[in-house]
Parts: sequence; C-alpha cells; structure tokens
Amino acid sequence: MAAAAAGGAGAAAALWSEVNRCGQNGDFARALKSVNKILQISKDDVTALQCKVVCLIQNGNFKEALGVINTHTKVLTSDVIAFEKAYCEYRLNRIENALKTIQSASQQTDKLKELYGQVLYRLERYDDCLAAYRDLIRNSQDEYEEERKTNLSAVVAAQSTWEKVMPEDLGLREATYELCYNSACALIGQGKLNEAMKKLQKAEELCRQSLSEDSDQNVFDSKKKVKLTNAEGVEHKLSKKQLQAIEFNKALLAMYTNQADQCRKLSASLQSQSPEHLLPVLIQAAQLCREKQHAKAVGLLQDFADQHPANAAEIKLTMAQLKIAQGSVTKACMILRSIEELQHKPGMVSALVTMYSHEEDIDSAIEVFTQAIQWYQQFQPKSPVHLSLIREAANFKLKHGRKKEAISDLEELWKQNPKDVHTLAQLISAYSLVDPEKAKVLSKHLPSSDTMSLKVDVDALENSHGATYVRKKAGKLTGDSQQKEQGQGEVKKKKKKKKGKLPKNYDPKVTPDPERWLPMRERSYYRGRKKGKKKDQVGKGTQGSTTAGSSELDASRTASSPPTSPRPGSAAAVSATSNVIPPRHQKPAGAPATKKKQQQKKKKGAKGGW
Repeated sequence: MAAAAAGGAGAAAALWSEVNRCGQNGDFARALKSVNKILQISKDDVTALQCKVVCLIQNGNFKEALGVINTHTKVLTSDVIAFEKAYCEYRLNRIENALKTIQSASQQTDKLKELYGQVLYRLERYDDCLAAYRDLIRNSQDEYEEERKTNLSAVVAAQSTWEKVMPEDLGLREATYELCYNSACALIGQGKLNEAMKKLQKAEELCRQSLSEDSDQNVFDSKKKVKLTNAEGVEHKLSKKQLQAIEFNKALLAMYTNQADQCRKLSASLQSQSPEHLLPVLIQAAQLCREKQHAKAVGLLQDFADQHPANAAEIKLTMAQLKIAQGSVTKACMILRSIEELQHKPGMVSALVTMYSHEEDIDSAIEVFTQAIQWYQQFQPKSPVHLSLIREAANFKLKHGRKKEAISDLEELWKQNPKDVHTLAQLISAYSLVDPEKAKVLSKHLPSSDTMSLKVDVDALENSHGATYVRKKAGKLTGDSQQKEQGQGEVKKKKKKKKGKLPKNYDPKVTPDPERWLPMRERSYYRGRKKGKKKDQVGKGTQGSTTAGSSELDASRTASSPPTSPRPGSAAAVSATSNVIPPRHQKPAGAPATKKKQQQKKKKGAKGGW
C-alpha cells in the first residue's frame, strides 16, 4: 500500500510538472489531458478542477467549463471560482447571470472589477460602468492601466453616441489608436464630423504603425473587416445599433464593389426591418444612380418622402443634390424651396441665392431674401441673423443694379445703427438715382472731413521700421534752414558725382568733332588710306615675321652676345638673367610686337578722336 501511494504521488508530481510546462507554453489542449489524468487519481482535487476550467476557457469551451463548475459546486465554491464562472456566463451572453455571480462574490478582486465593468457596458448602464472604471484606475497599479483608460474612453464615447450626453474631458493622452478611435466616436455622437474624420485618420495611422511590426497584411481592407464581423460570437459583443450599422456597411460595400444584386438584397432586407430608417432607401437610390437610372432614384426618394413626412427634409436634400448632378439647377431650387422648415435658414438662403445667380435669375434670388427676412421680422426681429440677411440682401441688390429696391433694406440698417457711415454712403448713392433731394438731405448726416481726417505723423511713419522705401522730393533750403542744417551737422554725407574723363588731346577752345562717335570709314571727310607707305611694317610674309633682318634679332649670330648659360655671380649672369626669358616661357620674338601693332590699328579704325 505504501509503495502504491508513493508511486501515485510520483506520477501526480510528474503530471503537475507537465501541466505547468504546457501552461507556460500556451498549449492548453495538452495541459487539459494531464489535468484529466490527475483527476483520475484524485477526482475532488480543487486545484486540478480549477485548472481544468481554465484550460477549457482558454480553448473556447465555455459551456463545458460552466458545466464542470456547476457539477462540482461543493468543491468549487463561489469564493474559489467566481471569476471563471462569471466569465463563462459573460461569454455565453448570459449577462444578467454574470452580474449576479460577480455581486455574490465575497471578495471583489481587480479581475472581477474588470469583468464587472464589461458586464455593465454590455447592459448599457454607462453611468455605473464609468464609475466602476474610475474606481479601478484610481485604486490599482499594474501594467493594465492603458487598457483600462481605453475602456473608460469607450464608455464616454458610448454615452455621447447612444445617450447624446456631452462627453467630459478625461485628460487622456491619445497615444494609441484605440483612444483616438474612441475619441472619434465621441465626436461623431456630438455631430462634429470633420473633427471626427481627423481623429479617425490619426487612429488609422497609429494602427498601421502598431500592427506593421507584427503583420504585413492590409488590416484596413474592407472585405477582410466584413469577414471579421461574421465570426462566431461577435453578435453577443455588440449592441443592436452596432449590429445594424454593420449590416448597413455590408450593403455599402456590396455597392462599391459592383455587387448590385447583393446590394439590393441587403438594402431591401434592412428596409423591411426598419421601414422608417433613411439609410436603406438612400443606399438603394445610390445604387440606381450608379446604374444611370437617376429618374428612378428620384422617384424612389419622392415616394419615401410622401410616406414618411418626418424624414422628408433629408430626402429632399438628396433629391436636390441628384438634380444638380444632372444639371437641372432650377428644379433643384424648386425642391429646396419646398422644404418649409429650412426656408429661412442662412445656409439654405445662401445656397438658393447662389444657384439662382448661376442661372441669372436675379428676381427669384431677391424673392428668397425677401421671404427669409419676413420670417425673421415676424419671429426673431432685430436678431443678428435678421440684420445680417438684410445687409446681404442690400449688397446683392446693389451689386446687380437694383439700387431702388435696396433703399428699404439700407434704411432699416441705418435705422438700427445711425453711426454706420458705410451704410449711409450706400443709402445716399441709392437715393442719388431715385430722389436727389433726399440724397442731399441724407448727406448732411455724413461726418465732416476734419473729423474723418487721419492724424498721422508722416516723419515718424517714414522713419519707422515698417517703411521699406521712401522717396523724397529734392528741394532747395532757405537761408535760415540751411544755416540750421549746417549748425546741426550733416549726419550722412552725400556722395559726390564723379566728372567724366576727357581725352588727353582735349582742347576746350576747339569745337569737338560732331562725327566723333562714328567709325572712321563712315565719316564724311574720310578719303581712304594712301598706298606705298610704311613698307617696312607688317603686311607681307608669314604671320609674326617682320621686314627687318632676322639676323638682327638672332642673339646666336651676334659676336658680342653673352653665352646662354653664364657663370653664376658674374656680370654677364646679371645682364643675362635680367634680359633673357627662360626657355619654357619664351615666345617668338616678333609675335608680340606684331600683335600689338595690329591691335593699335584696329583701335584707330574703330574709334575716332576729338
């Protein structure tokens, strides 16, 4: 008996070592086999049963794990296995049961608090969830703080999106793509779509940087993302509105990937589920437009607007956009003007006036201004929007030559602000064409020229650092001012102009030749060059040669010439080094002189003297 017990203990120790090793390696399937062998030795071993539950959870067998817990309730009490039981219930979408299990636990550990926050989030109890995560972040210090902050921002985003609660600033540094994404969701809930787009782009870039180290796949490929939403158990993690949004995205993806039949099928299914929702009919209309069936798309939208008057405004805006895309601007204006609740809005007025101006229908544009001004005159008189519309209407009429029609608007504006000189000037200009006497009367209200003159110190302005170029007129100084200037001393001396150089043979008594600027050959008194003179100069023979005997220039034929290599230190050496050029720098004897004479001749022929 003792030997058998010792053998069983040794086998159990070996099995526990195997469980530990497999657990560290993440091989929970193999660890589960070893745990089952341990339970065969000791079926009520609490640690072995707990390890079995963990292995089943890691392998995704939540129902089987919960069955083990419920089968061994005497051994696996709530204090021992509360977290594992609540987690299995949570993953099996038994959210209320998970909440009861957590609340019945005698000791609330950090991992139970984490699960409690997730359960509250699934139950859409966002206020309680926010308080739970705040308490957890405040009272815990471990490596999971970043994940908790991400969950906290997700709660705030959910409040903003689903409950339309103004999110509070949590002071979270958006250093991860999860935090940026949650912040974008919160902005979408507030309707700040442009800011949300920037956050999403930042989140996308951070996600690329984060995942590029682990995977080279394109995680933002739309088809792959849709496939992920089809995974088992995803429907239990998302709210109804999120699941509905995924179905909308599937329909849009089918449209953009040219799967027309699939797009129509999905959008029709969505419309049957939510008949009053806008997106299904908008997707159907977009698909028809891609198929060049614009008239059918407009008809579809019109039918929806007739059946659902509450959503008619948004549908009509889409119809107007389709008409503009087809080039039917006037019909688009008619559709927009049929939206009564938006007729007086500044954005609608601006759009209609711009479109009518494009069609050169000035009367209709003025009518739009008039209707909007009348609405504000009745419901919001003298409000900033009311006065702004009046001013824009007046400027528009003046721009298109309707000064007579602009008088009433200008008078209203001047009445509200009598000190507005610009409006008064516009009013006088308008009256000058209709009632000149009235214009004269109004002109008396203009400020005098003295009150309107600008008191500017010109000297200070010119000497300021902002003056980059100042041009002063030259003027003669009077006697007093000249003495004053001389007494103060000149701060900066003026540069004296240099006098032009005169030729050497200049005679002030002789009148300069009026043809001195012309070449010699073009002057009236030029008679040509006489032949026969200067025979000894260059003109014949090879280039560089002269008529003088070359023997006179040949130092080797001169008897009295010193040797080419005189002795160092002798008198001949001094004279030789002073007159003879070294061989490697020596040039032909006649060439320099000849070239110089030729240059002199060219100069004499090209430029005349005085």
